[in-house]
Amino acid sequence: VEDRFIFTSMEEFLGPQAEYNEEEEERKYYRRKRLGVIKNVLAASFGAMIVYSVYMGLLQMQLILHYDMTYREVKYSNLGLEDIDRKMLMGINVTPIISLLYTPVLIRFLGTKWMMFLASGIYALFVSTNYWERYYTLVPSAAAIGVAIVPFWASLGNYITRMAQQYYEYVNYREEHVQEQKKLPKGACHRYIIVFQSVFSSIFNLSFVFAEFPMRFVLNGHLNTNKHILHSVKTCGANITGLIPGFNTTILERLPRSMLLIEVESILMGFAFLAMIIVRFLLLCGAAYRPTEEIDLRSIGWGNIFQLPFKHLRDYRLRLLCPFFIYSGFETMFAVTGFSLSYGVCVLGLDKLWLLIVVYGLSCSVFSSLSLSLLYFPRWVCLVAGAAVHVTLIVVLLALPLRPNNPEMLGPLLVISALWGLGSALNKTGVSTVLGLLYAEEKERLDFVYAIYHWWQAIAIFIVYLWSNLPMRAKLSILLATLLVACYCYWLMERRLLKKVSFRLPRIPRPRHKVKGYRYLEEDNSDESGSENSDGEEEDGKGDGAEELDREGGGGDQHAASGDSSPAAARRAAEVHHRRRDNVQAKEGESEERPGG
Repeated sequence: VEDRFIFTSMEEFLGPQAEYNEEEEERKYYRRKRLGVIKNVLAASFGAMIVYSVYMGLLQMQLILHYDMTYREVKYSNLGLEDIDRKMLMGINVTPIISLLYTPVLIRFLGTKWMMFLASGIYALFVSTNYWERYYTLVPSAAAIGVAIVPFWASLGNYITRMAQQYYEYVNYREEHVQEQKKLPKGACHRYIIVFQSVFSSIFNLSFVFAEFPMRFVLNGHLNTNKHILHSVKTCGANITGLIPGFNTTILERLPRSMLLIEVESILMGFAFLAMIIVRFLLLCGAAYRPTEEIDLRSIGWGNIFQLPFKHLRDYRLRLLCPFFIYSGFETMFAVTGFSLSYGVCVLGLDKLWLLIVVYGLSCSVFSSLSLSLLYFPRWVCLVAGAAVHVTLIVVLLALPLRPNNPEMLGPLLVISALWGLGSALNKTGVSTVLGLLYAEEKERLDFVYAIYHWWQAIAIFIVYLWSNLPMRAKLSILLATLLVACYCYWLMERRLLKKVSFRLPRIPRPRHKVKGYRYLEEDNSDESGSENSDGEEEDGKGDGAEELDREGGGGDQHAASGDSSPAAARRAAEVHHRRRDNVQAKEGESEERPGG
C-alpha cells in the first residue's frame, strides 16, 4: 500500500499539471522580457549620463584651473607641464580621426555590451590619472578617450535601436516571422525606435547639468571678481577673434586646497565606477544580440568587417545625411565652447558659466521628448524644426551688440541658451531617430551605420578644435552654411526616397562556421563533416565584397537562430531535434536493410 501511494504521488508530480496553462506562462515570460528591455534602455541611458557627467565636469575643472597662471606656476613649474592642456585636448580630438578603421572590428570582436563597458572603463581611467598628473599619465589617458569615443557612441546607438527591435519581437512573439527569426517587416518597429531614442536623449542630456556641479560648488568660491577677470576685454560676441581676447590669466582669487581637489576627484571616480560596474553593463544591461547572432556577426570575416563601413558610404541615404552628422558635432561644441565663452562668460563673467550650461542641458533634456511627435508626423519634422530654430539664433547672434561685464544681459542670454538647447535636442534626437528608422530592419548593419554617424561627428569636433582662433563671424558663417547644406541634402534624400530611387547596400557575406551544431537548427545532420556544404559556402563567399542593388532598402535576409528560452521556443527546438533524430534513424534502418536484401 505504501509503495502504491508513493507511485501514485510520483505519477501526479511527474505527470501533466492540470493547472498549468502554457499560453499564460508564455505570455508572462514575454512580459518579463519586455520589462527587461525597458530596464536595459534606462540602465544604458543613466550609465551614459553618469559617465559623461564625470568626464565633462572633470575636464572643465581641469581646464579652468590650468588656465590660471598662478596655479600653473605653483603646481607645474618644477614639472614642466605648462602646455599639458594643449596636448590633452590634442589627444582627445585628433585620435578619433582614424576611428572608422577599427570601430566595427572592436564592436564585433567584443560585442556591443562589452564595448560599452570597456569604453566606460577608459573614461574611469582618465579620471584616475588626475591623482598623479604627469605627461605619461594624462596624455595617454586622453588619447585613450579619443580612441574609445566613437566606438562608445556607435555601440550606444546600436544598443538602443536593437532594444527597440527586441521589444517588437517580444510584443509580437506569436508572429511567424518572429518565431522563424526572419527580417522584420518594413516599419514594424519604428514606433519603439522613436520612443527609445527619445528616452535615451532626455536622460543623457542631463549630463550637461550634473557636469556643472564641480564648477558651481567648488570653483565658484575661488574665482576673482568679474571686474578683475574682464578688465582688459574690449568687446564680446560676433566682433571678437578667438575665444575671449584680453581675458585675464589670473582668474583665481585663491588656490583651492589640494585635499579639496582630491576629494572632488574621488567623488567623480566613485561615480565613474558606479556607472561602469553597478548601474551599467555588468548588472543591469542585457546583451544586444543572442549568442548565436553574435557568432554570426563575427563569422563574416574580419577583412569584410573592416571594409563594410566604407562600402556603406555608397548608400546615397548615408551620403546625404553626412552634412547633418557634421553639423551635429559643430552645434554641440559651439554651444559649450563658442557661445558659452564668447557670449556668456565675456558678458556675464566666469561665475555664470555653470548657469548657461545648466539651462542648455535642461532645455536639451526636456525638449528631447518633442521627438515623440514623429509617432504622428513625418520623420523630417524634428530635423527641419531644429534647423529653423538654429538658423534664427545664428542670425540673432551675428547681429546682437554686446559689451563686456554687462549683467543686464543675463535674461536674454539664458533665453538664447534655452532655445539653442531646443534646436540641439531636435537635431541630435532627430538624426539618431532617422538613422534608426532607415535601417530598422537591418540589424546586421547597425554598427556600421552608427560608426559612420559618430565618425563624422568626431571629424566635426576636430574641426572646431582647429578653428578656435578664427573670428566669431567666420565660425557662425560656417555653422550657417553647414546647416543650409545639410537641409538641402536631407531634402534631396527624402525626394529620392519618395520617388523610390534605388539605393546600393553592400552585401553582407554569409557567416562561415567552422563548427556546426544543433544550436543553429540546421536541416542537415550536424554529425556529418559537411564538406559539400562547406564547398558551397566557399563559392558563396567569393562574392562577399560584391554589392547588390536593392529597391526596398534591404539586403539578403539573415536568418539567425533563436536564442530564446521561452516555453514555445524550447518546444519548437525539441520538435526539430526529435524530427532530425528520427530522420537519422530511418536512414540507418534503410542502410541496414539494403545489404540484407
